[in-house]
Amino acid sequence: MAKSSLLACFSLFLVLPPCLPVDPDLLQDICVADLSSNVKLNGFACKPAASISEADFFFGGLAVPGATANTTTGYLVTAANVDKIPGLNTLGVSFSRVDFAPGGLNPPHTHPRATEIVFVLDGTLDVGFLTTANKMVAKTITKGDVFVFPRGLVHFQQNSGAVPAASISAFNSQLPGTQSIAATLFAASPPVPDHVLTEAFQIGTKEVEKIKRRLAPKKAAEEDVN
Repeated sequence: MAKSSLLACFSLFLVLPPCLPVDPDLLQDICVADLSSNVKLNGFACKPAASISEADFFFGGLAVPGATANTTTGYLVTAANVDKIPGLNTLGVSFSRVDFAPGGLNPPHTHPRATEIVFVLDGTLDVGFLTTANKMVAKTITKGDVFVFPRGLVHFQQNSGAVPAASISAFNSQLPGTQSIAATLFAASPPVPDHVLTEAFQIGTKEVEKIKRRLAPKKAAEEDVN
């Protein structure tokens, strides 16, 4: 009986589709994203081959330091994902540049669709992630160092130096997604009910409303100025 059960489980494993840890493999050489298409699918529809050009595979934005002066916590992310490089569609990779003012913080957040590997361009960063057992794995890294944030785990980066810092992040997804923990909970639309937040964080309604006001999205006019 035990052998039969084991054989049945093994047979089931063979016929089930594999659980892919990254974006699905492409089925053609290239599938440049048609970002204007109304077709909704897991990824983006492909552009007609005749309309593809070298511009679909190029982005020069990572060479320019991000302006951190007017940001709330002193950091700015410049993404090089499929939204900026349509040729990344179905390729399962993307980059980001993160610039930090002195003391700047990239607050706790997650990337639900990708593992992230960070390379420090300049400066010193305090980085860390939290496991599902609430163990923090943290380290101070400097120019030339590399650190990995496993897929889906909450993590953070902060410039611990007195001068600006910068890093490059690589992801095993064309569009890794980002969920900032504080903004997700306190700036959602529609909002998370106050009673949920007061009970979860063991704080009063006044404190919840204060945090919500601070994290509220900026008005269009303010965003244009900044």
